[in-house]
Amino acid sequence: MLGLHGKDKKMFLVVIALTLLAPFLLNPFPSGSELAQFNAGYPDLMQRFVIFGIFAIGFNILFGLTGYLSFGHAAFLGVGSYAGVWMLKLLTMNVLPAIVVSVIFAGLFSAIVGYISLRRSGIYFSILTLAFAQMSFALAYSVLTPITNGETGLQLALDDPRILGVSQVDGTIPATNFFGIEMRDGFELALGPWEFTFNFGYYLCAVIMLIAFYVSIRIFRSPFGMMLRAVKTNQQRLRYTGKNPRPYTLAAFIISGMYAGLAGGLMVAMDPLAGAERMQWTASGEVVLMTILGGVGTLIGPVLGAGVIKYFENIFSKINDNVLYGWFSMMPEGMQDFFVFIIHPFIGKGWHLTLGIMFMLVVIFLPGGVVEGGQRLGRLFRRRDGSNDSAGTPTPNANPAE
Repeated sequence: MLGLHGKDKKMFLVVIALTLLAPFLLNPFPSGSELAQFNAGYPDLMQRFVIFGIFAIGFNILFGLTGYLSFGHAAFLGVGSYAGVWMLKLLTMNVLPAIVVSVIFAGLFSAIVGYISLRRSGIYFSILTLAFAQMSFALAYSVLTPITNGETGLQLALDDPRILGVSQVDGTIPATNFFGIEMRDGFELALGPWEFTFNFGYYLCAVIMLIAFYVSIRIFRSPFGMMLRAVKTNQQRLRYTGKNPRPYTLAAFIISGMYAGLAGGLMVAMDPLAGAERMQWTASGEVVLMTILGGVGTLIGPVLGAGVIKYFENIFSKINDNVLYGWFSMMPEGMQDFFVFIIHPFIGKGWHLTLGIMFMLVVIFLPGGVVEGGQRLGRLFRRRDGSNDSAGTPTPNANPAE
């Protein structure tokens, strides 16, 4: 299947199934129940899952394969966003040109940043990328206001000189579309007390994410990917073989930046707005957390990490004291106050505390991230099944230790 074999083929099929069935899987609770607030099957959040999954996949190509830790990848996300909005303003509301131009501009900018930053390695490389990101943020926020619109952010307007489309429809800005199909188009399906939303914008992002994921698999399994692993293992030995690692690391940096630009282009395709805050160091730190939380150097780990963090950000941050009192309404008043007092710092605006504790536990007990946790559970269940089988049907010449 598409040149994939063995575990890669199975994993890709699983990712396809999870992505296409996401509206069902992310809405496990009936819409009228108190637990419905934990449902994540609405279009905006599902789009964030796959868009930031693309961002993390690209970052993992650089960090996971070469070991180069960039703290400035949000700059490429921001450049892609600005380029995408300008295409929507000047050319057409069809999102395809905007996405393509976002990838191109992010790739060009990442080539410049990578050429300079990759002259150093280790913490010096990380600091250089952080410096570039902060300079980009400062330029977008104050210096390049004719291009970026400063702190207000770049957005569409009724008088945009759109070459291949109209500036307004019935006095409003036309919606972004993909060859006539609007990104906000979709339909709802009711099955008893459950309600599922199917959104075209999400499925466009999902298909692009699957393509990006497939490309990352091919990179990981290619001779180019093996060279990047050699860079991570020992650059000095690689040089002794006569190979110059810089072209390989620069290529990985550019590919990673283009993935970030793709994520930025999809963001504005779903919501045509670009702001300087997307270039801040906190946005770069977020993709680092996603990759480490999911599993650095693994294929599916960054996607899982992006999903976990975006779920916490959008679901746990909405829980407030009123919701907590509803949960503990069956308890005496004193116990209600006690439990609300204990849980309050970890929800709402304090959801970052929950995320920080979870990240700390993962780093300490699961250095391989969520993927390592899944592998440990799989080995545990296989060991139990093996022990049950051997106990029920003894096999001659079997090794007890196995």
